[in-house]
Amino acid sequence: MSITANTIDHTTLEHLVEAGAVRGADVIGHPGGWGVVIKYGMTERALAARRGVVRTFRKFETLVSYLKGVGISQYHVNAADFDAAALKTTRVRPDSAERMRSAFEASAHTKWMNEKAAESLADTRPNVTHKSVMKKAQAVIDAKRKQHASQATA
Repeated sequence: MSITANTIDHTTLEHLVEAGAVRGADVIGHPGGWGVVIKYGMTERALAARRGVVRTFRKFETLVSYLKGVGISQYHVNAADFDAAALKTTRVRPDSAERMRSAFEASAHTKWMNEKAAESLADTRPNVTHKSVMKKAQAVIDAKRKQHASQATA
């Protein structure tokens, strides 16, 4: 099923069923799964997912359970364009995979950082000031420069 502006969301469908305004539903098969078109009044609208695109059910049983859950137990099925072979056996969501990978890396970094902080807090050696560390580092740098200068002139 293609994306269309003429969609109906779950909440609106529930209200229409509750009011008895739904006059029918058509379940339509397509290569990606099953969609549903709701008929009410003189209007026909495809059921939309939360993101606004037409909702696709990969399994017919899931669609049947959904429709029964909202109060629609009779509908017409059009399986002419349904292609079971076109359904992928795995669902790949690169955006979800990247989000999970980032969350895992952030969690691993936080764990590493917490371990380092715990090690530092548990260290009983006396604290060393930043100034003294930088003074020692500068002495090492100056010694290496002097050594390289003497090797260059020799």
